[in-house]
Amino acid sequence: MSRYRNLLAAAVVLAAGLIPAAVPASASSTRHDDLAALRQLRDRQDAAWAAGSGPAYAALYTPDADVVTFSGDHLAGRAEIARGMGHYFATYLQGTRLSQQDERIRFVEPDTAVVIRTGCVLWPGQSACTEQALSVNTNVAVKRRGAWLYTSFQNTRIRPIEP
Repeated sequence: MSRYRNLLAAAVVLAAGLIPAAVPASASSTRHDDLAALRQLRDRQDAAWAAGSGPAYAALYTPDADVVTFSGDHLAGRAEIARGMGHYFATYLQGTRLSQQDERIRFVEPDTAVVIRTGCVLWPGQSACTEQALSVNTNVAVKRRGAWLYTSFQNTRIRPIEP
């Protein structure tokens, strides 16, 4: 009987090593929180754009971020993003706002997300995107110290090549 007890005790010890002592926080709960934070980041981006604020727009990016505009301008670093977008908002993009048509988010790492959006810039008086204004952009977002920021943005007008 003691032999079986020893085998049973050994099996319990082995099984205990295979089963984690504590279950980690739900991955789906964390993912849900990250998706909500990324939506808030997008909402802050839309608000900074509508306000025409280069500094508020740049604050959504990491200090070493890159922004490539639809015209091909490369704004490197938060200070350049604030300056460049401030210029756009004061001139070419004055009074505009963003309209998002769709968004796909893919987590390539727990702290890195690739966000693909289709949308347009709405000019004063417009309520819907025109075909000529549609663009697709790629955002790379990173989670640093618990907060999500963009580190890269690239925008391209949609101009399909017809077969």
